[in-house]
Amino acid sequence: MIDAILRAIGQGRTFLVASHAHPDGDAVGSTLGLVNCLRDLGREAVAFNLDNVPANFAFLPGAQSLLCRPEDLGRYDVGFVLDSGELSRAGSFLPLHCRQVISIDHHPCSERFGDINYVDEQACATGALVYRIIHAAGFPVSADVALCLYTAILSDTGSFRYSNANPEAFQIASSLVACGISPWYVAENLYESRPAEQLRLLAIVLETLAISPCGRFGSVCVTRDMLLSAGAKPEDTDGLINYPRSVRGVEVALCFRQTDDNRFKVSFRSKGKVDVGALARGLGGGGHHNAAGATVDGDIGQVKCQVFARLNELLPFS
Repeated sequence: MIDAILRAIGQGRTFLVASHAHPDGDAVGSTLGLVNCLRDLGREAVAFNLDNVPANFAFLPGAQSLLCRPEDLGRYDVGFVLDSGELSRAGSFLPLHCRQVISIDHHPCSERFGDINYVDEQACATGALVYRIIHAAGFPVSADVALCLYTAILSDTGSFRYSNANPEAFQIASSLVACGISPWYVAENLYESRPAEQLRLLAIVLETLAISPCGRFGSVCVTRDMLLSAGAKPEDTDGLINYPRSVRGVEVALCFRQTDDNRFKVSFRSKGKVDVGALARGLGGGGHHNAAGATVDGDIGQVKCQVFARLNELLPFS
């Protein structure tokens, strides 16, 4: 599969690199890592996402040149769609702009929508798959490429705390640090540069912290009114789910974020015993065993009732 991707790179001159909407660190880092690598090779490469780069990833090289409007896209020899188990998450229109589509992903139940599909569910991050391609080709790894891919892996492994922090994650991270990047520089931008509005939002949201009677799952809730009161943005909700997850005994953490009058985006995090990816897919969403999400219609009471009912079926109580 890597050989086929390298042939496509060798034969192409113009490239589009996209990832899923509402991008996380792996989506942004792998996209910009591949774009910077292609540019280093003298290729024309464009980064695209339906949403802007979150503020805490704006330090990554190439972030300011990312396109967000479909009407700004041209025609490309090759289109890479990264970290998207479903084409619709990145943009169903993308193949119309590309002669060939290559999907690179590590999500379970990936759609395999590309002409070439490089999917490895065991990979710690899509950034690791991009690194494998670059390494196999012997392409030079510039400081810009290393910074982006290191950030992708660091983000998706929870700073190497999650179960997907496998030996390859540490091996790749070590090689990228050897390229001259500063782990502190990345950590400072990701974890030590929060806007005050985010902390104000945290203070409000923690008032909603709820632990189930069994103690096996916990949740927080974010409404549009809370965002308005704190002067915060939707991207400032990143990381809030880690607070219920950190409670002793909690196996599954949830964050309910209001996106419309009667619609909530529900994020799930598992400590390993519960497959929240299956839970999310049952609600029309998707994701991994330990991290997933779905959008559910209804008021907060209805949404919680529906989600908790499904969760109770998955959690074996004794």
